[in-house]
Amino acid sequence: MSQNKQPWKTLSKKIIYDNPWIHVEEHDVINPGGHAAIYGVVQFKNYALGVIPIDNEGNVYLIGQHRYPFNEYTWEIPEGGGNKNEDPLFNIKRELREEAGLIADTWTLLQEIHVSNSVSDEYGYIYLAQNLTPCDPDPDDDEDLKILKIPFAEAYQMLEDGKIKDSLTVIALLKAKIVLGL
Repeated sequence: MSQNKQPWKTLSKKIIYDNPWIHVEEHDVINPGGHAAIYGVVQFKNYALGVIPIDNEGNVYLIGQHRYPFNEYTWEIPEGGGNKNEDPLFNIKRELREEAGLIADTWTLLQEIHVSNSVSDEYGYIYLAQNLTPCDPDPDDDEDLKILKIPFAEAYQMLEDGKIKDSLTVIALLKAKIVLGL
């Protein structure tokens, strides 16, 4: 099959739900096998952004918080949504300051990702932040965050032990290990 050929045929679309963050549609389609089907599509109104801050001693800063959809407490890199009309780097700098209380002098784009491309159009950017300076954190009103500063090797071990499940954090740790040779 040609990579450029669209194997799906969209017959109709209807809006199921819409709020300031997501837009959900149900599509009536003909699937690649030639059969009528429905397909749910979640469109995100913001970018998914994450940053792995690593200080000069090789420590990583993780954020602990309760995640409502899974009803679970997680450890993850500083993350947030970024306005699609603004530079993703501008928005992730804000998230690092708000969540971890850090300002970075050096920024590297580690990875661009499709967060969950089977059901959504969410696009993400993951950055590495270095040469860090502390500042006062300023979390959003709906965030109850804890900051954990640990050596990179310990954060990576948390990933290997299955204690880190957040996709942006998993990708950030794996990519940082490769890029930095940790």
